Amino acid sequence: MTSKDPLLQPFRLKHLTLRNRIVSTSHEPAYTEDGLPKQRYRAYHEEKAKGGIALTMIGGSSIVGRDSPAAFGNIRVWDDAVVPWFAELSEAVHRHGAAVMCQITHLGRRTGWNTGDWLPVVAPSPLREPAHRAFPKEAEDWDLARIVAQYAAAARRCRDGGLDGIEIEAYGHLLDGFWSPATNKRSDAYGGSRENRLRFTREVLAAIRAEVGSGFVVGIRLVVDEAWQEEAGPVGFGADEGLAIARALAGDRTLDFFSVIRGHIESDEALSHVIPIMGTPAAPHLAAASRIKAELGLPVMHAARIADVATARHAVAEGHLDLVGMTRAHLADPHIAARVARGEEDRIRPCVGAAYCIDRIYENGEALCIHNAATGRELTMPQVVERSAGPRQKVVVVGAGAAGLEAARVSAERGHEVVVFEAGDRAGGQIVLAAALQRRRELLGIVDWRLAELERLGVPLHFNRYAEAGDVLAERPDLVVVATGGLPNTGFLKEGEELVTTSWDLLSGAAKPGESVLLFDDNGGHPGLTAAEALCEAGARLELVTPERILAPDVGGMNYPAYLAAFQKADATITLGRRLKSVRRDGNALTALLWSDYSRDLVERRVDQVVVEHGTLPLDELYFALKPLSANRGEVDQEALLAGRPQTLVRNPEGAFRLFRIGDAVSCRNIHAAIYDALRLAKDF
Repeated sequence: MTSKDPLLQPFRLKHLTLRNRIVSTSHEPAYTEDGLPKQRYRAYHEEKAKGGIALTMIGGSSIVGRDSPAAFGNIRVWDDAVVPWFAELSEAVHRHGAAVMCQITHLGRRTGWNTGDWLPVVAPSPLREPAHRAFPKEAEDWDLARIVAQYAAAARRCRDGGLDGIEIEAYGHLLDGFWSPATNKRSDAYGGSRENRLRFTREVLAAIRAEVGSGFVVGIRLVVDEAWQEEAGPVGFGADEGLAIARALAGDRTLDFFSVIRGHIESDEALSHVIPIMGTPAAPHLAAASRIKAELGLPVMHAARIADVATARHAVAEGHLDLVGMTRAHLADPHIAARVARGEEDRIRPCVGAAYCIDRIYENGEALCIHNAATGRELTMPQVVERSAGPRQKVVVVGAGAAGLEAARVSAERGHEVVVFEAGDRAGGQIVLAAALQRRRELLGIVDWRLAELERLGVPLHFNRYAEAGDVLAERPDLVVVATGGLPNTGFLKEGEELVTTSWDLLSGAAKPGESVLLFDDNGGHPGLTAAEALCEAGARLELVTPERILAPDVGGMNYPAYLAAFQKADATITLGRRLKSVRRDGNALTALLWSDYSRDLVERRVDQVVVEHGTLPLDELYFALKPLSANRGEVDQEALLAGRPQTLVRNPEGAFRLFRIGDAVSCRNIHAAIYDALRLAKDF
């Protein structure tokens, strides 16, 4: 029976018939090895093809030349060695009925000179980009001629690797750097008039077409409105000029589709609007894409915080888009299209907009979803948990935070009988605290999705049950997973531990914000900044103190801007390089002593309240009570864990159950680590 769902309608793109309207737009997850898309890269995109997607686009910002060095694991399409890896990947994706394309680019000034071959960075004009801090060389005529040839050769390699097409990147990179008056100050044939500013792009497109022929799909991901405002007024070009640029390129008949972007990306703050995170409206740039579709004759795709099926369906049904990009949503759940087709929209694992995936890339890591630990690990971790071939076992999980809920879910999917004990009156653990800020409420989707899955699987959760050893043993378990989390660590202070307020106290509402507050953050992640923003919202006069040389080094560039905006709006003071040593009572106030390793001195701060974020210590009494009774004495066979084998260690033959602890019950880490702990253990139960 043919579906009437707008998202499931096929679409003709040149000679390709795409099976539906759902795509994953080009992005670089930094899964390359030696700059090549090897097995891990293939498995990541093949999973989305298995999940029913129409088109998966690989290689965000794949680099065409050696003077465009990789900024975050980019594919080297300048290297002939890429062709066989493209062939392997494209064959795998095609086998499951999806199409695959690659984005190619010259990064221009959006990279660094002190990596790769240490060649000068080139740009239309010698203007520094704040995000990557390189001072570029103004591209000469011979630079441009070389780069045109590099684009054509890169396109040929994509074609020869069996890909269905390419997308040329033109937002924040070399090509659109020529379009914008903010970045093009030239007075030669490549500067000034629109015709001159488009000259280099047209040379690139003509060379690509000459190289790959008319039968290969070629599109462009282009900025149609830089939305660039500074204190003196607009910078760059606006929507009308963007439309004129797009119309001129469409008129050349070298392109087959547009992928539309709105905004500029030269700073973290600017990028956070182009790729919006939680706490921002859905699909904020849809109108810009819709205008291009309405006024030009080429197919249009677009992706920007289209994280849910309802928004995606609206975008297609109302004619705003031909193809809808759900890119980060597919990191959370690569099987979105298949779930929609099966009528299982309610089972889609939601993208919560945490931007953990992107922040990791910009901090020199690989893209990982905050609550899908299988994404990017498809070679070793299952996206769909299979039932165990062994006997059904009784699994007792203690703790209903991120780790415990995931352990329960995976164990139940394996076919085991599962019971969960939670000391509190609700599930979520520290996620509930992390979601205390209104703009971070979407984090609760991590909890809600798992609760819905556990209800579907028939797993009972017992709240307000502080489980002790006897409670666990009474269940006659075969497996016990201790996911009791941790408690705030204030024991590092020389004196005054009893006088401080923890970030937990503040975010839970157990303690009210003071008027004058010193917040000491020695965690370096979201917990301290979340508490600090809550204090700013409450109107406190805040000094945020950290021993680090930068503020919150574990918070990436996508999340940083919202915090900094809140701190600057509240005129908060930020003090680097000082460590809280002690706190003492001083009349109705508190005096905090701060030590500097740099100036080797102590300074005092007199405030109403001292808030401390120093991570957690494991809440592990239950674990150690059960440890001597367990068959494995709580030991994890790390070799088996890393090889993906079941845990079979026996240290106590009299033990009737195996015991494991996960998440912050082991050590203070983060949501992703807790979920990964649970998945890689429980998948082999």
